Amino acid sequence: MTIKAGDQVPEGRFTVMKADGPGSLTSDALFSGKKVVLFSVPGAFTPTCSREHLPGFVEQASAFKAKGVDTVACMAVNDVFVMDAWGKQAGADGKVTMLADGNGDYSRALGLELDASGFGMGKRGQRFALIVDDGKVVDALIEEPGKFKVSAADHVLSKL
Repeated sequence: MTIKAGDQVPEGRFTVMKADGPGSLTSDALFSGKKVVLFSVPGAFTPTCSREHLPGFVEQASAFKAKGVDTVACMAVNDVFVMDAWGKQAGADGKVTMLADGNGDYSRALGLELDASGFGMGKRGQRFALIVDDGKVVDALIEEPGKFKVSAADHVLSKL
């Protein structure tokens, strides 16, 4: 079942890069008692994700904070080393938390898995953004296949 407004986010675990190497972050630690914007991209370093999706959130980080968002997080079905390198290249440090969903477990738990095998990319996560308040989804902005509009930073800001 696909996550929707009013649902509690599922329990899960992400891999994040810490100062001393790869570490773990639970969904409870990410969402509990916080207002979070979680957006997902099909893949790090891919064209739309690198030119528009992640940069939009990096550029608008202060606007999200001004709207009361505690954390803006980017998730992709990539390993933690790729997510860390991509975040550094995009200037995300201190602005967007980079979450590796390496095996796609959290994407599946959300009901937002994408089969990109036809493009040689295997199973991935769909492009979407969730506005979450203390673990409850306030808005689920899920893109139509091949589109990039409702999960863009400017559109998500307009929903806050």
